[in-house]
Amino acid sequence: MQLPGKLDHQSRYIIAPDPGRAGLTRRVTGTDQTGAEVEIPVVEERPLTIYLNSQEIVTAMTIGDYPEYLAVGFLRNQGMLGYAETITGIDFDEELETVVVRTASATSYEDKLKKKTRTSGCAVGTVFGDMMEGLADVTLPATELRTSWLYALAHEINTTPSLYLEAGAIHGTVLCHQDRPLVYMEDVGRHNAVDKIAGWMFLENVDPADKILYTTGRLTSEMVIKTALMGIPVLASRSGFTAWGVEIAREVGLTCIGRMRGKRFTCLSGAERLLRDADPDAVPEESAKSRRKGASA
Repeated sequence: MQLPGKLDHQSRYIIAPDPGRAGLTRRVTGTDQTGAEVEIPVVEERPLTIYLNSQEIVTAMTIGDYPEYLAVGFLRNQGMLGYAETITGIDFDEELETVVVRTASATSYEDKLKKKTRTSGCAVGTVFGDMMEGLADVTLPATELRTSWLYALAHEINTTPSLYLEAGAIHGTVLCHQDRPLVYMEDVGRHNAVDKIAGWMFLENVDPADKILYTTGRLTSEMVIKTALMGIPVLASRSGFTAWGVEIAREVGLTCIGRMRGKRFTCLSGAERLLRDADPDAVPEESAKSRRKGASA
C-alpha cells in the first residue's frame, strides 16, 4: 500500500488532469466576506452538440476537453451504441461546438428521443427506461476488492493536481485497476466525466471486469446503472448514497463503497468481496491541505 511520500502522478496515469490547460478556467474578480477584492479561477462551461450519424442527439454542457470520448461514452451509456457497432469516424468541430459519431450501419432513435439539453446540473433525466431494462442482462464478476487498494487510490487521487483542487465546482471520475489510477476525467457534471471514461474504454477496447470506478459525486441510481452497464464491478466515492442506488447495486452485484475519507469508508453493497488487508489505524487522516475543495459538491 503506497500512501505517504511524493507521488509521480504523470507516470502513474494513462490520462491525468491538466488544470493548466488553456480554456478550462478563467480568472474572475469578486469580493470576499470582508469586502476585500479577490480573484479566483472559475471553471468554464460550453455547449457540445452530439450527433449520431445525421441525427442530432443531445446538447451537453461541458468543460470542452475530450469531446470525442464524451460523445462516444454518452451514446454507449444511453444504449445507442452497442459493442458490435463499427465506428467509422468521429468528427469534432470546435467552432461549431459539435461532434459527429459515424457508424457503419444506419441508426434511428426518432421514436425514442426528443432533442434534449443536458445541463451542468446533475439530475438531468437522461437515463431512458431501456437502460433499466438492460440491467436484466448484466452479470458482474465477483471481483475481490482489497482495502489497501482503496486507501492507496484515495490518497493518490486526492493529491493529484486537478481542476477539482484548483477551482472546485467540478466532478472527477477515475478508472482504476487495483491500487493504480489509470484515467482521470473531470467535468461540470459527474455523468459527463463517467461518459468520458466509457468512451475511452470503448475506443481502447478495455476489459472492465477487473476495474474500479471512483467518483467524487453521489452514488445515485444513475451512477450505479451506468457503472453496471459498463461492466465495472466496483464503484467508490467520497460522497454518499441514495437508497435506490444501493438497492440497484445489490440487485446487480455491484460492490458499492461510499464516504471514502482518510481511513473511513462505508460499504453498502458487496461487502462479502472486501478483503480487509490494511489496518485502518495505520492509515493517516486526510490533511487539510489534501482535502479537495469540491468535496461537498
